[in-house]
Amino acid sequence: MTAETPPRGAAGPRGAGDCRRETNAATVLRTVLDHGPLARSAIARHSGLSPAAVSRQATDLLRHGLLRELPERAETAGPGRPQIPVDLHLGAPAGPVAGGVHLGVDVSSFGLVDLRGRVVARRRFGHAGADPRVLPAAVAAELRLFLAQHLGERPLLGVGAALGGWVDPDRGRVVRHDALGWTHRPLAAELARGLGVPAVRVDNHARAVAQSEILFGRPEARRSLVHLFVGNVVDAALGIAGVVHQGPGSAAGEVAHLPVPDSHAPCACGRSGCLAATASNRALGETAYRRGIVPEPDAFLVVDAAAAGDGRADRLLRERARAVGRAVALLLDVLNPDLVVVTELASLLDPCYLEEIRGAAVDLSHVCHDPERIVIPHAGPAAMPAAAGTVLLNPFFRNPLQSLEGLALRDGEGDGAFPGTGADGKIEGRTARAPGSMPP
Repeated sequence: MTAETPPRGAAGPRGAGDCRRETNAATVLRTVLDHGPLARSAIARHSGLSPAAVSRQATDLLRHGLLRELPERAETAGPGRPQIPVDLHLGAPAGPVAGGVHLGVDVSSFGLVDLRGRVVARRRFGHAGADPRVLPAAVAAELRLFLAQHLGERPLLGVGAALGGWVDPDRGRVVRHDALGWTHRPLAAELARGLGVPAVRVDNHARAVAQSEILFGRPEARRSLVHLFVGNVVDAALGIAGVVHQGPGSAAGEVAHLPVPDSHAPCACGRSGCLAATASNRALGETAYRRGIVPEPDAFLVVDAAAAGDGRADRLLRERARAVGRAVALLLDVLNPDLVVVTELASLLDPCYLEEIRGAAVDLSHVCHDPERIVIPHAGPAAMPAAAGTVLLNPFFRNPLQSLEGLALRDGEGDGAFPGTGADGKIEGRTARAPGSMPP
């Protein structure tokens, strides 16, 4: 959500016809995402919509720039003219993209994400030691420069932001982020002011990765999944039948104090063996520093040392992976999802650490004997900017026309307006071109 109050000029309640049009448009867009490129007749077969409904919604989505017609033609199964397939509007220079920022404690990552959830550009921004009070402004300034460098002629749909802690996406607020000392912070509004874009949405990063898996990842994720995020912040998300659970107040996912079997690491909560105290990036970096493996307590340095052949760093990463696996076993036994997605630094970069997680989980779980159910995110090392972009893209796939109309109203332009980035790095309004003028 971009603001605390409805934008001026926002439309009133939508009628039944508008709702049906919106639902049909979302069905067409999602069918093309799953099966495209497709001729309109094939969209009708896959979606169950009538050919007339598909034609109307495809025309709307083409006009708004979310779909494009391809130059090649699809042959019909019987007599009649060859049909022109449509696909999501991808590719430079004209395909719309979402900006994404994963806001971390010490390092943030930026990305541009296309309509298939692919990261087309990304960059890291280190800010260790920065004052948390001014961090959103610093992140917005760097992200604005990133967009100026990489956006080019692509229309920008808006920006999604993902971060740890308790995040209320409907209000655009960070309710609580212990590591940054934030409470009830209106992060979406702060980023929107710093970027000058009309559409900024925020969500918890564990939920964002889960939604990215549901929208763009493995088919099993749409049935049920648990996502476990292990970084400086440790949290989780649950998705069932394509919906990510938020709970009252959007507080679901607190697993930092989940007990890890065989762990005795002291925790600030007064207990020992908590997941965050055992396996977080902070705990990893501090342990490596105490053992003399790295010159400062930094998890990234531990991973670098292991990659350079330091056996001590490798053993420590394997210890961490097995602790994560023991926590995964508990989640498997309680929830028994089709898929467990683990975002953990070392296993994103080297599959041997994923195998350690799998081995510990399967050894301890009473219900899961298939290690293949435990995976890393589909986007691999680009998981976090991809997930952040999904925070913005998910509403477009659920309500594409309404999302675009709202964006146009907030931007102060007519139907179908996208904001873009000028050469000076400032975000400015740009109206989407007519479909016929868009290059393939």
